[in-house]
Amino acid sequence: MPTKDGHLVCRHEPEIGGTTDVADHPEFAGRKKTKLLDGVSTTGWFTEDFTLAELKTLRAIERIPANRPHNTLYNGRWEIPTFEEVLKWQDDQTRKRGKQVWIYPELKHPTYFRKQGLPLEERVAKVLRKYRKDRRTSPVIIQSFEPTSIERLNKLVDNPLVVLLSSADTRPWDFVETGDPRTVADLVKPAGLREIASYAQGIGPTLDLVIPRDAKGNLTQPTTLVPDAHKVGLILHPWTLRNENPFLPANFRKGTDADAYGDVFGAYKAYFATGIDGVFTDQPDTGLLAREAFVNG
Repeated sequence: MPTKDGHLVCRHEPEIGGTTDVADHPEFAGRKKTKLLDGVSTTGWFTEDFTLAELKTLRAIERIPANRPHNTLYNGRWEIPTFEEVLKWQDDQTRKRGKQVWIYPELKHPTYFRKQGLPLEERVAKVLRKYRKDRRTSPVIIQSFEPTSIERLNKLVDNPLVVLLSSADTRPWDFVETGDPRTVADLVKPAGLREIASYAQGIGPTLDLVIPRDAKGNLTQPTTLVPDAHKVGLILHPWTLRNENPFLPANFRKGTDADAYGDVFGAYKAYFATGIDGVFTDQPDTGLLAREAFVNG
């Protein structure tokens, strides 16, 4: 996300009331606003209304404490990192671990920011070029829910690029703004996938586009998305597998506690069996164990 003075910072959304302690800072009470974010009225505090120096006075908090109460233990320990700081952290961790660490940044709401005179693509490309991480072999994969943003990036950098895809009946916000009538259902058809393959290397579909759920929330049969995407040379990294019950298919939940873990290893096995190339997860340790178990039988 861009700051008021043009820096790039790393947050889940432009609205930072849910991921920082900004509400506890009386000096910023007057910054609270209601804005239209991709057509949705959103009230809170927004990165573009703060300078980087101001954001650095805030501290990160758990985004979904109802499901992850244990994570609240870490509330207040860390500040908001800039994109440049993450790139430096990547190099530092690569040296310490003796193997390449990759990062997978997402451009959030690029149309929203472009309309405010804070275009993301050019800023991201400039920082990547500064650190010589703008090449096809660079360990930085860039993703966005807006296909035109990825198309624009494709002309600015050579990094691997991924188009994120929400549920089938939705339209990317850049399509809404430009009057493009296509939905995600159109983009996952062979013709749509071929078009994406002309400017991106992969797609990040919601898990339900890979294996739909029935009315009770149970997994059904896989769609043809994986083989269709592979046929045109696209990798697939669906999102997001989480350990907690509310995020799992109904047939992999255990008990009724919202923060209890379900049979996430069973869920991983079902998704890996479709041939996906990877998966987004909030618990990478679980994901790695599941992948190892799947590969080794």
